[in-house]
Amino acid sequence: QVQLVESGGGLVQAGDSLRLSCAASGHSISTLAMGWFRQVPGKSREFVANIAWSGRSKYYAESVRSRFTVSRDNAKNMVYLQMNSLIPEDTAVYYCAAGGSLGITVGDFQSWGQGTQVTVSS
Repeated sequence: QVQLVESGGGLVQAGDSLRLSCAASGHSISTLAMGWFRQVPGKSREFVANIAWSGRSKYYAESVRSRFTVSRDNAKNMVYLQMNSLIPEDTAVYYCAAGGSLGITVGDFQSWGQGTQVTVSS
């Protein structure tokens, strides 16, 4: 099973940008779909973006579609989430996930990182 470690979170102001990174180990991600989810206390984990193993297909939640960009570097076993024009509603713990299908639900992904906190102040 692949191990995932997220990094790059932090405290920023509204309008700022952040790039999250997800480092994979223990297994190549080159054949895996990768996803980003986020969660705030008291709420379910929600889909943010995913990317197919080839990088050719990407899907985004409507709330982030024009502001976030997901990418991957299979040679480095890395996945990224570029987040621009951040708003306070983006505040959450962000999780990287790996799975066998390009889905948008938690159940579509089998491996998860520990999460990285993103806080956007107004």
